[in-house]
Amino acid sequence: MGRYIILLGPPASGKGTQAVRLREALNLPHVASGDLFRYNLKNNTELGLQAKGYMDRGELVPDAVTIAMVMARLAQPDCEGGALLDGFPRTIPQAEALGVALAGKGARVARVLNVVVPDEALIERVTGRRLCRTCGASYHVKFNPPQQPGICDIDGGELYQRDDDNAETVRNRLQVYWEQTSPLVDYYRGKGVLVDIDGDQDIDAVTEDLLEAVADL
Repeated sequence: MGRYIILLGPPASGKGTQAVRLREALNLPHVASGDLFRYNLKNNTELGLQAKGYMDRGELVPDAVTIAMVMARLAQPDCEGGALLDGFPRTIPQAEALGVALAGKGARVARVLNVVVPDEALIERVTGRRLCRTCGASYHVKFNPPQQPGICDIDGGELYQRDDDNAETVRNRLQVYWEQTSPLVDYYRGKGVLVDIDGDQDIDAVTEDLLEAVADL
């Protein structure tokens, strides 16, 4: 059957960190849509060139192109036993196309892990981020503060906040995420494969809950 697992979660939910941990614990390839786009664009694949045409015109890349990229990746031998999907599907049509494609190889989405974090907690996570101008080290004013405010522990460089790490930008990103993704949550809940995971706890506890949610697969 293959263990095809989808990881859902809003920006700053810690999904990327958890995806790496799950990949190692479950020994499944991590298929992230962002990485696929970068790979196809960088290597000028047929799909990459198609996507670039839309992007150059300032248009959204159609579902068909995104789906084709993902399915090409899932057709590779390392995904035979399953995969951890991250950033895909984002819409109901993508979810339906994925279901059809997996059914064609006698497989299905086995579990959808939905990392849930309150919006205010997400905003606090993002707006508190600080980066070192010289070495790029990352800090958080509350969760991982430097020894001296505004100064990097490693090289004494100045810490700064990225322009897009402000509350307004984060709220906009969250709004887009919820508009796109809340229908997906209902879609997979209706299929009986969705599990909500409390993402507003420490990283190890989140990992533990995620692994518990797929332990029977």
